[in-house]
Amino acid sequence: MKNLALEVHQRLLEVYGQPKIRGRLPPVDQLVSTILSQNTNDTNRDRAYESLRTAFPTWEAVRDGDPQSVIEAIRSAGLANQKGPRIQRLLQQITAERGEINLDFLRQLPPEAVYSWLIRFKGVGPKTAAIVMLFSLGIPAFPVDTHIHRVTGRLGLRPDRVNADEAHNVLGELFSPESYYAIHLNLIRHGRQVCTARRLDCEHCPLNDLCVYYQNLVSESNTDGPDE
Repeated sequence: MKNLALEVHQRLLEVYGQPKIRGRLPPVDQLVSTILSQNTNDTNRDRAYESLRTAFPTWEAVRDGDPQSVIEAIRSAGLANQKGPRIQRLLQQITAERGEINLDFLRQLPPEAVYSWLIRFKGVGPKTAAIVMLFSLGIPAFPVDTHIHRVTGRLGLRPDRVNADEAHNVLGELFSPESYYAIHLNLIRHGRQVCTARRLDCEHCPLNDLCVYYQNLVSESNTDGPDE
């Protein structure tokens, strides 16, 4: 299975290239941004994040702000009535535990400790914790979103019964830590452009000869074909 994972990684690099490491957000910023991203797209997330920072220039202002005003500021992200109180409660808990809204101390902890510390908070699941670790802290972690879960399932890189939360560990063991950043972003890109939820482009997929889903389609097509 690791050989398959390596081949997938190499082919996606050939197609999409090595993603450039973008500027890293501070961990609190990344954490809030990731909560906003839940169940919405990148455009809505970014719009809500900018609106929040404009209305409340500091995280202390968000923490202490009028709850309804926070909700209105992030309305474009969807589920604002849920996300607003969750973000404020998170910032309050960080303040209570650390005396300030700052998570830079996590950089000094081992990955397991960072993960355990983050997922204690309501609204911070395996994906959110892994995103903060990988994209902000530079700590090896493998976030699994809906695109990655779908593509890796079709490829046969994970068992069908493994859900998205469980897939973080399963896929993290298949890919090398130094490849996490690239394979995470390239799998998402592939899931958006080729291996989509409904209108798949299997015929032009650079992974179709490796793909369990595609091979089953071919087999079914041959079986259902007209008799000679």
